[in-house]
Amino acid sequence: MDKMIQVENVTFEYTNNEKQVIALNKISFEVKKGEFVAIIGHNGSGKSTMAKHLNALLLPSEGDVRVQGMNTKEEEYLWDIRQVAGMVFQNPDNQIVATIVEEDVAFGPENLGVKPSEIIERVNNSLSQVDMEEYRHKAPHLLSGGQKQRIAIAGVIAMKPHCIILDEPTAMLDPSGRREVMKTIKKLNEEEGITIINITHFMEEAVEADRVIVMEEGNIVLEGTPREVFSQVEKLKELGLDVPQVTELTHQLKSAGIDLPDDILTVDEMVMNICRLK
Repeated sequence: MDKMIQVENVTFEYTNNEKQVIALNKISFEVKKGEFVAIIGHNGSGKSTMAKHLNALLLPSEGDVRVQGMNTKEEEYLWDIRQVAGMVFQNPDNQIVATIVEEDVAFGPENLGVKPSEIIERVNNSLSQVDMEEYRHKAPHLLSGGQKQRIAIAGVIAMKPHCIILDEPTAMLDPSGRREVMKTIKKLNEEEGITIINITHFMEEAVEADRVIVMEEGNIVLEGTPREVFSQVEKLKELGLDVPQVTELTHQLKSAGIDLPDDILTVDEMVMNICRLK
């Protein structure tokens, strides 16, 4: 099976002040093994609610979510699903449980009953994958925000997941920290083959994905490659979303009559196309 995640007609409702709220409305999509998918949308669009369905933190009111064929509604699969699909949250401090970095990374495998020799190997490999080996004996509270988030990711990697779901992992970080974390995420996807689902409100992060899903009021309203999605500047603005800065600049230049493609995503592409105008 080449499908990592299958979301089939998922609806999720909850009660807020005696009022029924539909957070997800008959959502359907698939994620292939090894794919890097970004999910974007403004606050309240349902993207974080969707993320929590992908490793059974929430269960659908209607419809089904399958992780490597395992239905999240079937309790017997719960721990297998959580091991296959690891979750990284917005605030790394909420995921760090130990006072020493290597002990924190070891926490998950220890709870799975992994033998000590293998735990040591997993900790070493996980810290190496996020470029944090030199900090293994440090106290997490002494690290920067980006470093803490990389430790949180290492803790998930130590569980040997096939898929990592990241719920706005860079939202609380400065630009340097965001770059650190995105570099780590891309490395895990490209070199380790781990499926990545990144929920984000930073458009420059979404550009790095293979596919972008745009959510609005619990619905999927756009889906496609970054070029396909971000070329629809007016539609995204109607949804209250930004586009990458270089894409916005392209849009303004085209409005001024300059002949440029619609799907420019990077500064290098902008420079190349402007040079062609000469």
